Amino acid sequence: MSDGFPAQQQDPPGLTGPMRPQPDHGEDSYVGAGRLEGRKALVTGGDSGIGRAVVLAFAREGADVAFTYQEAEREDATATVEVAGATGRTIIPLETDLRHRDQCDAVVSQAVEGLGGLDILVNNAGFQMARESGIEEITDESLDSTFKTNLYALIWLTRAAVPSLRERHGSIINNTSIQAYEPSTSLIDYAATKAAINNMTVNLAAELGPQGVRVNAVAPGPIWTPLQPATQPPEKLEQFGSDTPIGRAGQPAEVAPAFVFLASEQTASYVSGTVLGVTGGKPVF
Repeated sequence: MSDGFPAQQQDPPGLTGPMRPQPDHGEDSYVGAGRLEGRKALVTGGDSGIGRAVVLAFAREGADVAFTYQEAEREDATATVEVAGATGRTIIPLETDLRHRDQCDAVVSQAVEGLGGLDILVNNAGFQMARESGIEEITDESLDSTFKTNLYALIWLTRAAVPSLRERHGSIINNTSIQAYEPSTSLIDYAATKAAINNMTVNLAAELGPQGVRVNAVAPGPIWTPLQPATQPPEKLEQFGSDTPIGRAGQPAEVAPAFVFLASEQTASYVSGTVLGVTGGKPVF
């Protein structure tokens, strides 16, 4: 079993640089095979963690990619542009706050204009904050931030992107979580949003399938991203991921191939309404 990670803590939203050990986004391991050649993608929260791994994998598969990040994450966004831009694909960073509807509308428009269309929307951006005392510790401000980041933004972005995705027979991939199936009492609000995303994925697949748009989701388990040291008690990181059947936390590079599979018409043209678990063996049913 894994001993987890050294105790460490950051202020939200967290950055990649101070993390020990550094997460693996596939910089030295992911090799593309042209599965997304010529496609145009928008990835929210693409500056770090799973989002950066997806941006890099998509670019190495031949896609041009726009991604969103927050002002506090500019350092990580710059690093994402550097590593993904080395592929020669167009990489467009979009600084925004997805908790606002008008900004969600704007980034979709900017992505469509900058990329020359949109084939893939990845709703990856998310927020959590662990609370040891449970529901009594949840403030209205924190609840609002979690639901707007994780759920409202997904709806706003999807609504804005559907016309472009419909035109190009595109794909939507949502990032849900093992928390939708095994909710932790310390993450009650976060887990609720992820369960809702599962429901929305199936529902949107039913609505948009006849219009030529596939909708799926990926459910990661414990993955080593800046969200962990920024939102979990330091002592919890020492055993982070050790309760999975595989016995360790996963790396962002181990999640990105699931997004590539679902995005590719070569591999997933008949896959819609599915939640694909990348959980280290934890069940997603």
